[in-house]
Amino acid sequence: MNHQADDQLELLKLLLQEQPTSQNMQKNEQESVKQPSSEVKQEVQNSQRYPHSSSIESRPDPGREQRKGAPEVIFGETKDVAQITAIAQGLLHGSGRAIISRVLPEAIVPIQAAFQAYTVVVHQAARAVIIYQPGYVRQRTGGSVGVISAGTSDVPVAEEAAVIAEEMGCDVTCIYDVGVAGLHRLIEPLRNLLSNGVDAIVVAAGMDGALPSVVAGWVPVPVIGLPTSIGYGLGGKGVAALLSMLQTCAPGLSVVNIDNGVGAGITAALIANRVAQAREHHLQ
Repeated sequence: MNHQADDQLELLKLLLQEQPTSQNMQKNEQESVKQPSSEVKQEVQNSQRYPHSSSIESRPDPGREQRKGAPEVIFGETKDVAQITAIAQGLLHGSGRAIISRVLPEAIVPIQAAFQAYTVVVHQAARAVIIYQPGYVRQRTGGSVGVISAGTSDVPVAEEAAVIAEEMGCDVTCIYDVGVAGLHRLIEPLRNLLSNGVDAIVVAAGMDGALPSVVAGWVPVPVIGLPTSIGYGLGGKGVAALLSMLQTCAPGLSVVNIDNGVGAGITAALIANRVAQAREHHLQ
């Protein structure tokens, strides 16, 4: 019995019960229209005075991994360094670690400078930065995840999945450049992967996106198809790969969105960690 999950569900139930009824909400809205509060007036004045303010409030969720099993990941591509730094500080304070994905090249040095007192690990291929508090120790769950890429162009997204799965405590084995154009390259590495007791496999592929279906047709473990935005002309940018994976007839294949390495890594790690839990329980 997962008592922690029960507690979270009970808390959610209480929160939902405390939500105001639609009648009360309508009444409150009418009152607020009739008599604006001083806070509302002040907010309006501030917005008029500072119409181009770049201050954006953020609410980091350092307890997400304990609550859900997957950490919060900062999407760095659309944020400036100040925003990334502020959110990362909140996560570091709460959990001792901050994971930043899709970091722009020009942001890496400023991030390193902002966290000189911390351990900053840059994963160039994955375009990810991980910041650890001094003394932080990453837990090992016993889960095992395989990450396969069809071509070398798919490696950055595959590496993103691998980094996330590792941060969630899994042992990760990567096999790259084994796509359907030369399928003989896959046989021996895949055999070794299965012999080592892998719990879930992420398969990243662009172009026609055929490799995840091939792998899912062979292996007895869940496969997460990860379409990448690699391809020519009509159906390029991952569209053909996504549709091909969704249309698969191979059982056991689930699919994430185009280039969603974070989602694929989290899904694989959640599966692997749950299997590892069951394995440990069985041995006790």
